[in-house]
Amino acid sequence: MSDLSKVPVTIVTGFLGAGKTTLISHLIRNAGGRRLAVVVNEFGTLGVDGDILKGCAIPDCPAENIVELANGCICCTVADDFIPTVETLLAMDPRPDHILIETSGLALPKPLLKAFDWPAIRSRITVDGVITLADAEAVAAGRFAPDLAAVDAQRAADPSIDHETPLSEVFEDQLACADMVLLTKCDLAGPAGIAAARAVIAAETPRSLPIVELVDGIVDPRVVLGLGAAAEDDIAARPSHHDGEDEHEHDDFDSIVVAWGEITDPDDLARRIETLAAGGDVLRVKGYAAVAGKPMRLLVQAVGARVRMQYDRPWRGDETRGTQLVVIAERDRLDPPTIRAALAG
Repeated sequence: MSDLSKVPVTIVTGFLGAGKTTLISHLIRNAGGRRLAVVVNEFGTLGVDGDILKGCAIPDCPAENIVELANGCICCTVADDFIPTVETLLAMDPRPDHILIETSGLALPKPLLKAFDWPAIRSRITVDGVITLADAEAVAAGRFAPDLAAVDAQRAADPSIDHETPLSEVFEDQLACADMVLLTKCDLAGPAGIAAARAVIAAETPRSLPIVELVDGIVDPRVVLGLGAAAEDDIAARPSHHDGEDEHEHDDFDSIVVAWGEITDPDDLARRIETLAAGGDVLRVKGYAAVAGKPMRLLVQAVGARVRMQYDRPWRGDETRGTQLVVIAERDRLDPPTIRAALAG
């Protein structure tokens, strides 16, 4: 950093389900003596990632240092949410040594990067680096677009067509803003998938970037923290599809929360999610389920038709046992009655 009085901030971005929360959980547990603070931005009203991270809290990153901003993109609510949150963290005693910001999977990182020029904070923090996570298996399969084959077919039929889908624009903007790309879930992609994903990323980035392969979010913190990029000073080198716009919209996407009681069969819930995703109607499902006869809460994470479940902690005595899932989809494909019926029956 050019000014050692500034607190470094790492922005962790990446598409839905790329593994951002898993990475930050690993960094919290392996901070190397740094006192961390974390800001988590959720897309949707049900906070999942923040609760997961608070379960990882340690003395160097206590629960009060983990702040969740739900139901709104922080780069769209800078004055109301982001700036006051950062000021609160900087006022802590002791002050954090490093701040991690986990954006929502649908966030465009450049507008957030511009917020670091706000007078209230620009002399006190610096963007140490923008880390973009990319799911190797998904990128290799082209799943960052809703229907890549259909887009390719349209372009082949009409050479004058030169438009991008909302999902691909998000993906490209996240890569264009990055100082480093972490290629996640490499164990699922295999060598051929990793090579294909690397080729896609190299073709989409406006400049050469380091690409680091990892599994389960495990990476040496020295690789991703302490980059000293001062990214707020070279915004012009990070092109975006939305350059020139005063603000950006998230009208392309929407979310609903589906809530019901206990479930009896987690495998049945997984099949329901897989069937729903197979229709191309949802991008992401995440939340919790209460399983009859089980004292532990079931964490549910799904990207497309890939569903992962694990028991993460016991239900607390002050909690009402039940099932709540956030479903994220493109706005014109979000049909709440159909989705509720598909999941809850």
